[in-house]
Amino acid sequence: MPQQHLDRLTSIDASFLHQESPASHMHIGAVLLFEGPPPAFADYLEYVRGRLHLVPRYRQKLATPPLETGRPLWVDDPNFNLDYHVRHTALPSPGTEEQLFLLASRIDSQPLDRSKPLWESWLVEGLEDGRFALIFKNHHALVDGVSGVDLATVLFDLSPEPSTAIAGLEPWQPRPEPSPAELVLAGVRGAVTTTVEIVTRAMAAATRPGTSLGLLRDAAEGIGEIVWAGLNPAPETPLNVEIGPHRRYAVVRQRLADYKEIKDSLGGTVNDVVLAVVSGALADWLHARGVRTEGLELRALVPVSVRADLRDGSLGNQLTAMRAPLPVYIDDPLARLRFVKKAMDDLKGSKQAVGAATLTAVNSLAPPTILAQASRLNFSTRLFNLIVTNIPGPQVPLYVLGRKLDDVFPLAFLPKDHALAVAIMSYNGAIDYGLLGDYDALPDIDLIADGIAAALEELLRAARGKRPGWGAGVRPPDGRRTEDSGSNGSPIPIIPKAHTRPKHGPAADMRAKRERGSRPTRKRPDA
Repeated sequence: MPQQHLDRLTSIDASFLHQESPASHMHIGAVLLFEGPPPAFADYLEYVRGRLHLVPRYRQKLATPPLETGRPLWVDDPNFNLDYHVRHTALPSPGTEEQLFLLASRIDSQPLDRSKPLWESWLVEGLEDGRFALIFKNHHALVDGVSGVDLATVLFDLSPEPSTAIAGLEPWQPRPEPSPAELVLAGVRGAVTTTVEIVTRAMAAATRPGTSLGLLRDAAEGIGEIVWAGLNPAPETPLNVEIGPHRRYAVVRQRLADYKEIKDSLGGTVNDVVLAVVSGALADWLHARGVRTEGLELRALVPVSVRADLRDGSLGNQLTAMRAPLPVYIDDPLARLRFVKKAMDDLKGSKQAVGAATLTAVNSLAPPTILAQASRLNFSTRLFNLIVTNIPGPQVPLYVLGRKLDDVFPLAFLPKDHALAVAIMSYNGAIDYGLLGDYDALPDIDLIADGIAAALEELLRAARGKRPGWGAGVRPPDGRRTEDSGSNGSPIPIIPKAHTRPKHGPAADMRAKRERGSRPTRKRPDA
């Protein structure tokens, strides 16, 4: 569907605006590393200008009808200035990747200006080995993680020779800024269109009563599953604390072939392997923090695209989410993977996604004030411990102005009271992790990054038959072990007291390492 002036935000897009706060920024993005010398900034600026017609939303800003009589709308920005959105900076010598990711964390710590189109792009020079980087930042209301990959291809070419199809474009002419009455009328028109779509679907359903009854039953069961999940909040962990506006960022480079080898040998999908790896890394991190993991099962919010095929290419968010278990109580990596596979198979067979999509359709008819409350309920942060999003990217090399893209490190967002978000993206045979953490709550975020590499290595050894059979290291889900009880028979608390801080172990070693100086850059394993 083409992007138009006076398009009304979808209910999901509007919910991302409602959920934003000074400490929880609802923007996403990526850090992209390229081979070769950077292009001249003027050339990059014109390159972006020549492709903006392919994404009209990037020249549009938000407009809200008077007295919140409707959801916000996208309108052409008559004062659009590309120089404001495309920015230029350089790293100080020596230009390490650590400096680059520190810059990315600082950029991510700043909210986007809602009076302007909700995106930024940074050209970063001065990276060691003669390389350069691009940092992208887009509000989640503008684009979701899946269509974000499609948007990136607007700037990418499939060969070192830049496309010449953009020559001779007419200058962009913004539509006049709408009056309050026009905003109200556009909002009403959008609501009527939504109502007509729902009525049309209902009339079509009436002609297929057997099929429709099954769909209604699935929707009702799905909503019931969501309500039941709401009655069972996620466990309290050090990840779920009050956060501030500032961020830390760490990355991990890995090979997609390793994940495929594990799934082919041990079963499951690439996403199952990702969740098992994240579970192992978080288990190690919790142990380093002095947290007991017996009986502890974290919940990850895993976004799932529900965009229909005929809507592919549109910018509106068509997302729902599954709450996937992360069994940090299981020591054995193979047992952990099998648990994750079984749990994800059960989730895919459940009605969770259908129920969430039904609630979204109902929210489409809700007034803004009701929608704001509904979005918070549907995205209740107490139901999960962290976001884990896995984005499939192109498996062919991409280029910008003749420079080859080497790495794509995604950036997710931190909801309220969530100190960590894990985003993963595959590209051209690689799979790159981007770990976004709260600055104060996760000073040891690098421990999680190191744990991801270690957890993958454990699974690779199991897949290659380099370790004995599985199962011996599994802790029972109820955590009942004689050594886990105090002298009076009561269980030891999972979460230690706030002042407890181990003086020995990985966390203490990490603190000492930070005091001595910067840590070396983490390289992707060789084939």
